[in-house]
Amino acid sequence: MTNVEVLSAYAAMAALTKQMVAAATAADWDGLEGLEQQVSSHVAQLRDNEAAVTLDAGERQQKLGLIKQMLDDDRQIRDLTMPWMAQLSKLINNTGTERRLAAAYGAV
Repeated sequence: MTNVEVLSAYAAMAALTKQMVAAATAADWDGLEGLEQQVSSHVAQLRDNEAAVTLDAGERQQKLGLIKQMLDDDRQIRDLTMPWMAQLSKLINNTGTERRLAAAYGAV
C-alpha cells in the first residue's frame, strides 16, 4: 500500500464509523452490522499491508486525527447500543427462566 492508500483506508473507516453512529441512533441494527463488516474489511487490508508504509509527520497527524474520530464514534455507538444489549440480555434470561420453570413444573 502507498501512503495515500493507507490514509484513504483510514478516512473510509472514519466515514463508515460516522454512518455506524447514525445507524445505531436509528436502531438500525442490521445496517450497523453491515457497516461494521465493511470496517473490518478495511482493518484486514491495513493489517496485511500497512507495515511496509512509512508516514511523514503530517500524515501521522492525519492518521491520528482519524483514529481519534473513530474512537469517539465507537464510544457513541457503545453508548447507544449498551441499553439495547442489556434489554436483549434481560429478555433472553427471562425466556430461559420461563423455560426452566415450565420444565420444572411439567408445563412443557
